[in-house]
Amino acid sequence: MLKIEEINDRKNWEKFVLSRPNKNFLHSWNWGEFNRYLGSKIFRFAVYNANKESVAVFLVIKIVAKRGSFLFVPQGPIAHDPNEEVLEAVSSHLKKLAVAERCDFIRVSPIVTNNPENALIFKRAGFQKAPIHMHAELMWILDISQPQEKILKDMRKTTRYSIKKAEREGVKIIKSRSPHDVAVFNEIYNGTAKRHHFTAFSKEYLQKELEAFRVDDQLLIFLAEYKNEIIAGAMIVFYGDSAFYHHGATSLAHPEIPASYLLQWEAIKEAKARGCTRYNFWGIADKEKPNHPWAGLTLFKKGFGGFAYAYLPAQDLPLTSRYWLSFLVEKMRKVRRHL
Repeated sequence: MLKIEEINDRKNWEKFVLSRPNKNFLHSWNWGEFNRYLGSKIFRFAVYNANKESVAVFLVIKIVAKRGSFLFVPQGPIAHDPNEEVLEAVSSHLKKLAVAERCDFIRVSPIVTNNPENALIFKRAGFQKAPIHMHAELMWILDISQPQEKILKDMRKTTRYSIKKAEREGVKIIKSRSPHDVAVFNEIYNGTAKRHHFTAFSKEYLQKELEAFRVDDQLLIFLAEYKNEIIAGAMIVFYGDSAFYHHGATSLAHPEIPASYLLQWEAIKEAKARGCTRYNFWGIADKEKPNHPWAGLTLFKKGFGGFAYAYLPAQDLPLTSRYWLSFLVEKMRKVRRHL
C-alpha cells in the first residue's frame, strides 16, 4: 500500500532525485522554485511504501490558461522503480488535487523510455498521448566521461575544424552568472527566435531561471565574443552528473566565424571540470522529419558525437469537457509550428 504526502524538505528531496539514474533538472528543487518565482502554484509530493521508505517523488506545477487549466508533472515522477503501482497512486492523488484546484486535465511528461511497455502502463491508468510536447522528448546526449582528446576525435571532422577555426580567429568565450548578461543573451536570443520561427521565452523567464539556479552555482551563461561583439550565447544548467544545453542563440553578424562550436566545446569542458559525465544537448528533430524546424540545429548537435534518447511523449489525463478545447488549440499550434 503506497502513501503520498507533501514534502517541504529540500535536503531529502534533492537527495532522492540525485540518487536516481533517470533524473533531470526539471525535477530539481530549484526548478520548482523557478516556477514559483514566475507566479505558478507548485506542489512537491513523496510516495512512501508500507515500510515508510520513499519510492518516488513528483513535482506538480499548476498551469492556468484560458483554454483550460491543468496540473503538470515535468519529466517525472522520479521513482526507484517507475511501475504501474506507482503511476496509479500518483494519478489517483493528482485527480483529487485537480478537483481541489479546479483543473481540467493532468499532463505528465514521463521520464521513462519511449517503448510499448511504458506506453501501456500509462494507457491502463487512463492517459492518452498529449497533442503537443511541453519539453524536449528526443534528446541528444554526449558521454563526456572519456578524455577530452577522445571526445574531440569522435566529433565530425567539420565540427573539430570549426572549433579550431573559432580559436584561431580569436573568439573569446565568457562565462557569467550576472543578471546583466541575461539581457545581453536575450538580445541575440530574440533574433534567433524570429529567424527560426519559434516562440522565445521572455527576458523575465530567463532572469528568473538564472536567479533560481545560480544560488547553487547550477547555471552559467556562455557568451562568444568576436571583435568586441557578442555573436553567440547559451544558458547551461548543471545538475547532478549532467549538463544541459537549455537555451541557445546566434547572431547574424560574422556568419563566417563558427563561434557556436567553440562555445559548446567550452561548455563541455566546464561540465567535465565539474565532474559531469553526460552533456545533454537537449532536443533534436526526428530523422524522419527532414523539414522539422530543428533540422539544422540537430545537424549541429550531432556533429559533436553522442547518441539519441527518446522519452515517452507527454501524456494527458482528461478530467472535464474543457480538455478538448485545449486539445484542439494545441493540435492547431503544433501544425502551425510544423512540429
